[in-house]
Amino acid sequence: MIYLDNAATTIQKPPQVIQAVAEAMQTLGNASRGAHSGALQADRVIWNARCKVAALFGFSHPERVVFTANATEALNIAINGLFQPGDHGISTDLEHNSVLRPLYRLEDQGVISLDFLPTDALGNPDYKCLESLLRPNTRAIVMTHASNLTGNLVDLERVGKFAKAHGLLLVADVSQTAGSIPIFMEEWGIDVLCFTGHKGLMGPQGTGGLCVAPGVELRPWKVGGSGFHSYSRTHPEEYPTHLEAGTLNGHGIAGLSAALDFLQEVGIDAIGEKENRLLSRFLDGVRQIPGVRVYGDFSQPRRCAIAALNLKDVDSAAVADALMADYGIAVRSGAHCAPRMHQALGTASQGAVRFSFSWFNTEQEVDAAIQALWELAQE
Repeated sequence: MIYLDNAATTIQKPPQVIQAVAEAMQTLGNASRGAHSGALQADRVIWNARCKVAALFGFSHPERVVFTANATEALNIAINGLFQPGDHGISTDLEHNSVLRPLYRLEDQGVISLDFLPTDALGNPDYKCLESLLRPNTRAIVMTHASNLTGNLVDLERVGKFAKAHGLLLVADVSQTAGSIPIFMEEWGIDVLCFTGHKGLMGPQGTGGLCVAPGVELRPWKVGGSGFHSYSRTHPEEYPTHLEAGTLNGHGIAGLSAALDFLQEVGIDAIGEKENRLLSRFLDGVRQIPGVRVYGDFSQPRRCAIAALNLKDVDSAAVADALMADYGIAVRSGAHCAPRMHQALGTASQGAVRFSFSWFNTEQEVDAAIQALWELAQE
């Protein structure tokens, strides 16, 4: 299989990630649930991982790095823990359902009101509209760092300055950019940063988390066992336990920690540069194919290595099925959990075929995908 669906999850992991998970499954106890060697080793592994996450994102408070099962859980914790009845929120048309659905649910329950920053014809946020969306009760902006459909990057630093100038909080979803694009949480003014471990970070599925800036307090989305203050009726106030009820995925976090070591060794810039070279090679090839339409802004100096396209008026699912069945090429078709972005691009009915590249892909695999699309276009 030629795997070009890395925006969904990376299948090819660094060998040390697999080794770390296997070793953890044989050695780690339950973190903060005992004073024996297994529990203490789990505590050490998880604390070291917090420190690596904080360093990766330019965040100087590892004690406020909270681990979750994925970015969706992290975003639910952030959104449900941040907004209060009567608040107004701003999001964008680029968002994944992991942002949209928690916001929509609060809106449907009458807790908050919402407005969305529209996009231009290339799928970029129309930043000049931000000012017009402000209300006296606006509390926060919740937005992605990059579209999971087009790969277009959002200028989080610009939005962070806008948020601070107007007394707003900024919640950022970096699921698509973490691991291939440098992120500077404190420098950019991000108050809550939500991430997943299984995509660009190359860690195991079932890992993710959020970094919560000092002074930003979130109500726990779930409560329960914590390992201490067991006689208290309420969940502990101390971070990170405040948002980490129940047993953590120590085995997965051990793998994520090893993945972060790999990223540090190779370098985020080197990974991003290689992925974008593969993307450019792919675009140079497919743009010559009659009937191919590619979506997004490829003039950006940095972007995610994602190309969403359609072949004539053929349903995107049919193209993806043919690529897998006839050529062994794995891609993603359909709506990509990004309904507003498809509506903005006019692809809601057809969907799109998404190709997404990683450090472990090769030029030969890219060329095979180009050739497959050429042949499908001729049928």
